Amino acid sequence: MLVANRGEIARRVFRTARAMGMRTVAVHSDADADAPFVAEADVAVRLPGSSPAETYLRGDLVVAAALRAGADCIHPGYGFLSENATFARAVQAAGLVFVGPSPAAIEAMGSKLAAKALLADAGVPTLPSVDATGLSAGELAKAAADIGFPILVKASFGGGGRGMREVRSPGELADAVDGARREAASAFGDGTVFLERLVERPRHVEVQIFGDTCGNTVALFERECSIQRRHQKVVEESPSPAVDAVLRGRLQDAAVRAGRTLDYVGAGTVEFLLDASGDFWFLEVNTRLQVEHPVTEAVTGLDLVRLQFEVAAGRPLPPEALAPTLTGAAIEVRLYAEDPQRGWLPQAGRLAAFEVPADAEFAPPVGPGIRLDSGFVTGGEVGVSYDPMLAKVIAWAPDRRAAALALAGALTRARLHGPTTNRDLLVRVLRSPAFLAGDTDTAFLDRHGLDTLAAPLAGPAERRLHALAAALAGAALRRSAAPVLAGIPSGWRNNPTVPQTTGFEGATVRYRCTREGLVADVDSEPLDVAVLAADPYGDQRVRVVLEQQGLRTTLDVHLVGDRAFVDGPDGSSEFVELPRFPEPTTAAVPGSLTAAMPGTVARVAVEPGAAVEAGQLIVVLEAMKMEHPVTAPTAGVVTELPVTVGQQVETGAVLAVVEPAGDPAGRRTGEEPSA
Repeated sequence: MLVANRGEIARRVFRTARAMGMRTVAVHSDADADAPFVAEADVAVRLPGSSPAETYLRGDLVVAAALRAGADCIHPGYGFLSENATFARAVQAAGLVFVGPSPAAIEAMGSKLAAKALLADAGVPTLPSVDATGLSAGELAKAAADIGFPILVKASFGGGGRGMREVRSPGELADAVDGARREAASAFGDGTVFLERLVERPRHVEVQIFGDTCGNTVALFERECSIQRRHQKVVEESPSPAVDAVLRGRLQDAAVRAGRTLDYVGAGTVEFLLDASGDFWFLEVNTRLQVEHPVTEAVTGLDLVRLQFEVAAGRPLPPEALAPTLTGAAIEVRLYAEDPQRGWLPQAGRLAAFEVPADAEFAPPVGPGIRLDSGFVTGGEVGVSYDPMLAKVIAWAPDRRAAALALAGALTRARLHGPTTNRDLLVRVLRSPAFLAGDTDTAFLDRHGLDTLAAPLAGPAERRLHALAAALAGAALRRSAAPVLAGIPSGWRNNPTVPQTTGFEGATVRYRCTREGLVADVDSEPLDVAVLAADPYGDQRVRVVLEQQGLRTTLDVHLVGDRAFVDGPDGSSEFVELPRFPEPTTAAVPGSLTAAMPGTVARVAVEPGAAVEAGQLIVVLEAMKMEHPVTAPTAGVVTELPVTVGQQVETGAVLAVVEPAGDPAGRRTGEEPSA
């Protein structure tokens, strides 16, 4: 069995395949050569190159790899070639079994436009939409006016929020369509987009269906995936808090009708938008396993990957799938390497620690506890070629509130040392009164605001303690290696003297050890705290125990180069220690717009010498399969534009220089803007 995919989904499929006695084959790009899924496969085949277009999207190379490795079947996972009818046909033409629906069903649902038309004829409710292919500017404007604003521009052959734009006024339409086309072409190999009426603040509810070759088509209950960013799901759960037995029956009937219309075989998902009145509209059919399939596994006790293999082998669905039961509640969150406070900017770099408390790396399909599905381990590298999802963390409990709080607790205790993640946002969402009350919709994050939801779990008081712990940990490690008197704390003197000072980006710690105890302040604010322990253990780790007003707190500090990662019961902090004697560096030209990550220049929107307004688009950078706009921070003139379309740039590269209006010398104060 070969998995035509990578990361956590490859590991997930391998797990079931091994349990069924199958031999496993991985294909991998050069960027993934050292990834865990490659090491776990019985056989691995290299696909030369690093980009998806060179590797995982090359169906011919994947089929050739399967034949060379002696595989009998190919599981496509999700994304890449999983919904590519041409690939499914090529697999079958090579004498292999495609673990998925028929090429005809994939083709029928591959175009969202064609799918909407087909299922509308079958009686499934749909929203009005128009194909934007080949339309002139005037025709595009008329089509949008006929649908009515606000409008959603969507990729016809994609998903996951890529190739999707909201348009609220006619002036935004042309740029939105162009941007969606570029992103769709890059991510899916097809730039076809269409316009669809935007439903404000709906719930996103989907139904898991399964069909076999014996004429059975069943629905395995619903999932709600309303909490999204950039139209991509980040929190998924089953059952939906908005769905009662009557509505569940209506949704499942519509989903099964869709499956039977397609003669559907295998795992599929029928997605709907649901409004407060109970009306719903068809969105699309995903002809594959979904990212969020673990929540359905948790509440049904079914292994959906095993069912996929059984159906692909021509066997009927088992009785427990034909008459499924729903037990308890399950919630999944997608842990991403991204910064919600910086416009969801993807992050890259090495995971110095990646430790999420779970009952097992791949827990059983059902049962109380935490399940972790991840493509990463400690020491792994988060690259820029692929989606920045680090893991899916899933909790099951007898009721929804218990599942949410258990999941929030596990995330809080996780040790994530490396690129910035969305962990704190996920915890705040799970603990928010609105979420716990089931008051969720696709505008949840906008309605509650990232200023609140994306705020660090560790507040100012906790962060001051964390800064002190980071300084004490660094000193403890240095003292532990001292050739003499290694047990004496750094900063201890027999006579009064000046305090030890540790400078971090954003915090300065001063402390002095006396016979009476520790005298310390952070940013000149005194801390009344006693140090009970600062003990090195493991690899560059120190356990610091502090007591404040009779309350004892244990903090774990991990030092990686000049970075200190501090984990505590109330959240985590990261500090970068400043050098005592910094080397002279060349400062960036005032007004420089720099790349916040490695990427490819997808578009240059202005010319050198152009006058621009604050917020005007300058450059579009493509990284991690998403487009990232770089805009002017202030009104001014573009004095330098050293990049061209298609150029690869590294983090910190200057993309453009905007000289602020009224400042011909280019002198200004404050931080330089970055992409």
